[in-house]
Amino acid sequence: MDMLFVLVPIAIILVSFAAWGMRWALKSGQFDDMDSPASSILFDDDDHLIPDDAKAQTKNH
Repeated sequence: MDMLFVLVPIAIILVSFAAWGMRWALKSGQFDDMDSPASSILFDDDDHLIPDDAKAQTKNH
C-alpha cells in the first residue's frame, strides 16, 4: 500500500509531461503536413549519383 503513495504521483507527473508534449507538438505545427514527407521519398533527387554511361543507356531504352 505504501508503494501506491509513490507510484500514483509518478504516474501523474508522467501523464502531465506527455500531455504537455502533445500540446507543444500541436501548437508548434508538428502535425500540419502529414502527406508531403511520406511522398517526398518518391521524388528522384539523386541524379548526380547515377553514372553518365548509365544515364545514356536509360534514355535510349
